[in-house]
Amino acid sequence: MDRITTQGMSMPKLGLGTWRMKGDECRDAVEMALSLGYRHIDTAEMYGNEDAIGAALARTAVARADIHLTSKVWWDHLTPDAMAQAIDASLGRLGTDYVDLYLVHWPAADMDLPQVMASLLKVKESGKARAIGVANFPSAMLEQAVKLAPVAANQVEYHVLLGQDKLLAAQHAAGVALTAYCPLAQGRLADHAALKDIAAKHQASPAQVALKWLLDQDNVAAIPKAGRRESQQANLDALSITLDDADRATIAALPKTERCVQPAFAPAWDA
Repeated sequence: MDRITTQGMSMPKLGLGTWRMKGDECRDAVEMALSLGYRHIDTAEMYGNEDAIGAALARTAVARADIHLTSKVWWDHLTPDAMAQAIDASLGRLGTDYVDLYLVHWPAADMDLPQVMASLLKVKESGKARAIGVANFPSAMLEQAVKLAPVAANQVEYHVLLGQDKLLAAQHAAGVALTAYCPLAQGRLADHAALKDIAAKHQASPAQVALKWLLDQDNVAAIPKAGRRESQQANLDALSITLDDADRATIAALPKTERCVQPAFAPAWDA
């Protein structure tokens, strides 16, 4: 599997998202994904499943050094003391001495960005995170952040129905990877006519086409949630699809304004 390498991070382009998975369901899904060949697992303290992922890591035969593990600090834990406690708590639940990537999950409206990035950098310098980054940062905020610390990735919603051209340009310029969450638009693609036409040509599904479109892009990773073996394998099988220029032109022409995740505390996306 292709990997993204930047700021000391080496991250497989396809990972397993675990938002809304809990308990045994989450543990079993992670253990299954690792057995199928996944080596990138994404979680967050807010998901409430780090303990289940820790249980899967303890049970798998895959060495910890071969797994890229991302976790995130919630937006109300961004002061220096709170972040220091948050990373220790996450590591305890995950049963590991480090995460491969530690992100600010959402920017807070009243946060002190220099202080936040300094705190993140301390986590990295302590060895508790191999690399650091952010999530849900619009381009202007990201441009400030990269001046303050070595940002490896920005995790944002990105899929065939939501464009991120401005953010991608800013990230490419700064050498920052983009990790796409909700890469399958939360299941909204199955009956999309244009994607169904492309999928039929490749003997694939619309979701596989949409996923491969993301993974074909430079410096872009994707973390679709998949609890069932069949879904996990289908996402892996998407790697073998070869999209052509006509396919990409069709996808490029789709409206790119459909956002799935818009909490009340979200930043101004156009900033």
